[in-house]
Amino acid sequence: MKLGTVTGCVWATKKSPALRGQSLLQVRVGELELVAADLVGAGQGDRVILSFGSAARLEQPDCPVDAAIVGILDEGTVRECR
Repeated sequence: MKLGTVTGCVWATKKSPALRGQSLLQVRVGELELVAADLVGAGQGDRVILSFGSAARLEQPDCPVDAAIVGILDEGTVRECR
């Protein structure tokens, strides 16, 4: 999992039938910009938690995605967790 910030929406005039009704958002993770399926209703400017690979498909197994937004971060501080 990684943290990112939603920077915009993505629209596709043609896409896989499995992606119909699926919101796609542009997310910045460090220096990288990527497209992720939105599973939680995130919006522009939201700090989000991203899941990748097979873990990104757990919520919607038939959806062909490699990155999914699985949470909206309310607060976050860098500290050691135990």
